[in-house]
Amino acid sequence: QVQVVESGGGLVQAGGSLRLSCAASGLTFSRYAMGWFRQAPGKEREFVAAINWIGGRTNYADSVKGRFTISRDNAKNTVYLQMNSLKPEETAVYYCAASGLRLGAPFSGSDYDYWGQGTQVTVSS
Repeated sequence: QVQVVESGGGLVQAGGSLRLSCAASGLTFSRYAMGWFRQAPGKEREFVAAINWIGGRTNYADSVKGRFTISRDNAKNTVYLQMNSLKPEETAVYYCAASGLRLGAPFSGSDYDYWGQGTQVTVSS
C-alpha cells in the first residue's frame, strides 16, 4: 500500500520560513518524480514545485521562484520543500504527490499517481 505523508506545516509570520517534508512508502521512490501543490480556501489546487527522480531537473511556479526550493533524498524516501519569505496569500494546505513520469518534473496534477493528505501552512500578516 502506497503512503505519502507530509509534515512540517504550521503557523509562521510573513517573511518567515518553513520546511515541509514528504515521506513516501510502498513504492520504489527513485522511480517517481515528486511534486508539491497547494490549495487555499475557495481556490483551486495549484502547482508549486516538482523534482525528477534524481533531482537533476526541477520546475517551479513563477510565484515561488527564488523563494522556494525543492529537494529529495532517495536514501530516505523523502522530498522536501524549503519555503522562504512566505506571504500571507500562501496560506494553504500543501500536498505532496508522486508521479510515474520520473524523468521529468511534471506541473500538472493529472500526471501524479499518489497524493498525501496535506499539511496546513498558515502565514500571518
